[in-house]
Amino acid sequence: MSGAVLLPLAISMGEPAGIGPDVALMAWRDRAAHRLPPFYVIGDAGLMEARAVRLGIGVPVVPCLPEEAVETFPYGLPVLDIGEGMDDRPGQPTSETGILVIEAIRTGVDHIRSGRAGAIVTAPISKSVLAEAGFAHPGHTEFLGELARAFRVGPVRPVMMIWSETLAVVPVTIHIPVAAVPVRLTTNLIVETGAIVAHDLATKFGIARPRLAVCGLNPHAGEDGLIGREDIEVVAPAVAELQRLGIAATGPHPADTLFHPAARETYDAVLGMYHDQVLAPVKTIAFDEGVNVTLGLPFIRTSPDHGTAYSLAGTGTARPTSMIQAIALAGRLAQKKPAA
Repeated sequence: MSGAVLLPLAISMGEPAGIGPDVALMAWRDRAAHRLPPFYVIGDAGLMEARAVRLGIGVPVVPCLPEEAVETFPYGLPVLDIGEGMDDRPGQPTSETGILVIEAIRTGVDHIRSGRAGAIVTAPISKSVLAEAGFAHPGHTEFLGELARAFRVGPVRPVMMIWSETLAVVPVTIHIPVAAVPVRLTTNLIVETGAIVAHDLATKFGIARPRLAVCGLNPHAGEDGLIGREDIEVVAPAVAELQRLGIAATGPHPADTLFHPAARETYDAVLGMYHDQVLAPVKTIAFDEGVNVTLGLPFIRTSPDHGTAYSLAGTGTARPTSMIQAIALAGRLAQKKPAA
């Protein structure tokens, strides 16, 4: 039997005025030290070349097709050029770049579906810039959920996980006001999210029986109803249902005692009830190493866990650690057999 074909990873360039181009170039520069799999950037080849010159890092940029990326990778950064000679203006975002950013993401997902790429790594985007370009989604996650429909695998519900070797967390509600969390939070939402997390940790990460720690919503997980009834009436029934489904879930746990080293030994991922409850700990513990992973998709998607950082773009001071981790994790997950 012949060996499997090595598919390169697709990297969407992200917001051109941000540090996406910088960290992609630096990741290729540091590829050998981190044993990174072959990848190619989807974006503007001229801008990538100009940014490399601006950074003074001597990375050759080679326009090529995905099918040529693996062969090209040892000698230069492969770039699928879908741009039109964009000027390199770090720190100066404009709405004119939005169409390119959107098309790079769409193209990367299409390459996975057509067997030209093994996974997609998305560089940071600016939601406000994309909104000016007519982008109707709150962010990457929701857009990727829409693109997943082309895979015809049935209903898709994307789930955001911030992963590091030290800590992995999932917010059940994401980019909504804190005041709206108790209204949006339901037992079914927690169960659905927990089931997706457990499934993907098993099938994509190879954890035989994932252990999920579920945070309470209120301080001290509600103190038996003294500080709100949500943990008794919403969260606890969700934990019981996850257990009934055969998932190793525990909780609701007080969030303030869940992230110290001894506690982290007791679970594989934490489900938080709202964004900052779990993203603040993971960004404190593993700020440079965190990777944004979208679970629940019929393909692999990772992303650096940081924003566009306009003030750092083009200065050479951006750290590529999170991008390197995102590429490494995407390569690791893409090598595993997809779940049925």
